[in-house]
Amino acid sequence: MFLPALIVAAAMFAFAPVYVARAPFESTMGLVQKIFYFHFPSAILMLTSAIVSGISSAWFLAKKRPSADRLASAAAELTVLFGLLTLVTGPLWARKAWGVWWAWDVRLTSSLMGWMVAWAYLLVRKYGGPGSDKLAAGLALFGMANVPFVYISVNYWRTIHPKTSVVPTLPADMGAALWFSFTCFLLLFILLLRVRVHLEEQRAKLDTLYLSLDD
Repeated sequence: MFLPALIVAAAMFAFAPVYVARAPFESTMGLVQKIFYFHFPSAILMLTSAIVSGISSAWFLAKKRPSADRLASAAAELTVLFGLLTLVTGPLWARKAWGVWWAWDVRLTSSLMGWMVAWAYLLVRKYGGPGSDKLAAGLALFGMANVPFVYISVNYWRTIHPKTSVVPTLPADMGAALWFSFTCFLLLFILLLRVRVHLEEQRAKLDTLYLSLDD
């Protein structure tokens, strides 16, 4: 299933720029608004991967399952990846929409914090020494707890960021292009997560083999 899914993802990503280019221009921002078709999927998948990492970490702490730990680690890496895409495309769009590259808006600040928590998770796992898996799991839980705050912040605080109600009100042509782009990113997310988990599984097997040779 992996190879067919990879081929489908590659074909969809090749067609996505064409689909986005054919979508109608937004009346005030024009061409720059099309960054939205890449910014929105990246942001949603950043939050999704943080949730996956948090739930997997909770399962690891409760059941001590190595498979849950590997999934949490892989999802944390994807939080960093999609978070980077979000934090790059956002300011590019903001410069045109708001006249500034960055504002310490509540959603922007909480998103940055969530991204930094994911980085902290990876750094703890790499350099934390014995017990770092449990400490990192705690960080993943904190990162997951931040996700609802990121999502609802624009609806409850005074903010310049658009509210969550914007997406459902998009014109049909814009909405179709957006959800096509989101499907592309979602498929990429699933494939990358599977590859990273598989890599961690192989790494665990290799470590076991080294330990058996030492014995």
